[in-house]
Amino acid sequence: MQRSLFAGISGLNAHQLMIDVAANNIANVNTAGYKSASAAFEDTMSQTLANAGNNTNPVQVGSGVKLAATNLDFSEGAPEATGVPENLMINGDGFFVLDKNGTQMYTRCGDFNRDANGHLATSDGALVCDDQGQPVDLSALQSGTYVSFSIGQDGAVSGIDKNGASTQIAQIGLATFANPHGLQKVGNNDYIRSASSGAPALGVPDATGRGSLTSGSLEGSNVDLAKELTNLIVAERGFQANSKSITTSDEVLQTLVNLKQ
Repeated sequence: MQRSLFAGISGLNAHQLMIDVAANNIANVNTAGYKSASAAFEDTMSQTLANAGNNTNPVQVGSGVKLAATNLDFSEGAPEATGVPENLMINGDGFFVLDKNGTQMYTRCGDFNRDANGHLATSDGALVCDDQGQPVDLSALQSGTYVSFSIGQDGAVSGIDKNGASTQIAQIGLATFANPHGLQKVGNNDYIRSASSGAPALGVPDATGRGSLTSGSLEGSNVDLAKELTNLIVAERGFQANSKSITTSDEVLQTLVNLKQ
């Protein structure tokens, strides 16, 4: 009887986490570069009441469910035009490389700007890096030599002088991973590497399996709102069903107690 109670409790916990995951996806439906997650369940260890024999199958009773993983969906979000040349969207695979207080991080959100030192940076001060892992320096644009600039699909930043001549002044890099699903979220649309993701492979956009860049656009969230609302309903029903199993077990126990009266 205790097994059914604890199995029901594990079901409540697991489906509450499923609701949490879906709710977080819905909360980030308009977050640029956000990648939705899904909850994956697996059963817990079963208690073996009888081992398998030559002509008999094993007799096992499960003890519940647990959250096995929260799998990230790295499918590409819809483009959102901003008209800001520092805003960048990755078309295809890859992550922007960031230097945040000496820690290398990765993101799909290209909502960048130029800081006071002329570096390409995020809104929270992380520096965007080139294909060598060094901060992208755009201070040459502040010298007065160039009247405008452009960022190509290959991440090359070019300054354009008053005569229309173009000179490359910086290079934006991208990182790819053997297993991007193994990256660990750290907030602010950022990820860090893990043992599961493997080491980053840095390089130039639009080459060696890396996506190209679009300047003046951001990648929108890839959250499917209809799917997430459906997931909420499924999780709620699962929560209710597990609540019922706990109630039923309690009623059976109460019946046993009443037998002694």
